[in-house]
Parts: sequence; C-alpha cells; structure tokens
Amino acid sequence: MAYDEALAARIRKLVGDGAEVSEQRMFGGVAFLTGGNMAVAASGQGGLLVRVDPEASDELVATTGARPMEMRGRSMQGWLRVDAEDVASDEKLARWVERGVEYARSLPAKPKKPGR
Repeated sequence: MAYDEALAARIRKLVGDGAEVSEQRMFGGVAFLTGGNMAVAASGQGGLLVRVDPEASDELVATTGARPMEMRGRSMQGWLRVDAEDVASDEKLARWVERGVEYARSLPAKPKKPGR
C-alpha cells in the first residue's frame, strides 16, 4: 500500500518548512524530520507514525486510539501508530503532529549528511 499523499500534505502544512525540517522516505511512506530526528510520518500501511517520549507511550496507548508500532514482531517504545480515522480532523492531526515535533526537537540534532 502506498502512503496517503493527502495525509502527507496535511502533515507538511503543520510541520512547516523551517531550516531544521526535512522529509525522507521511510517505513514505506514519507517521514518528517526535525533536526534529523523523525517526528511523524504518513505510513505506507496507512495512518500515522508518531515519535513520542518513550515514557509517555503506555499512557498514550491507554488514553487514545494509538497503539505501539511493531517492527519485526517487536513493540517499539516511543513509536506509535495512529489509524487514519483517528486523524481525520485537522484538530486531531495537529495534536499528534505537535506531539511528534515537540519530542523530536527535544533530541540532540543529528549532523547533516554530505549532499543533503
């Protein structure tokens, strides 16, 4: 499944285009990075991937429609999957994007790779 390009466009508007913001194809979709750290992505499996503080993961899973992202059968702390229905409104999407961007900005910036 290809990622939802309309969702990616909505995310793009929310993330903005500052010097620290970049896009990269990953997870079968398109990820939005801040300072080289992934904040949020339009997933190739549909919906959204959001990077959050690992210590907040369990609470977010318990209190929202999010679920842990799984990679190779392992749950990834700090990485959540949010279904498309749960980000259908701009308000709901904005909350998840803000959460991901805020956490990514709290991490040390990664050095830029040559040619990027």
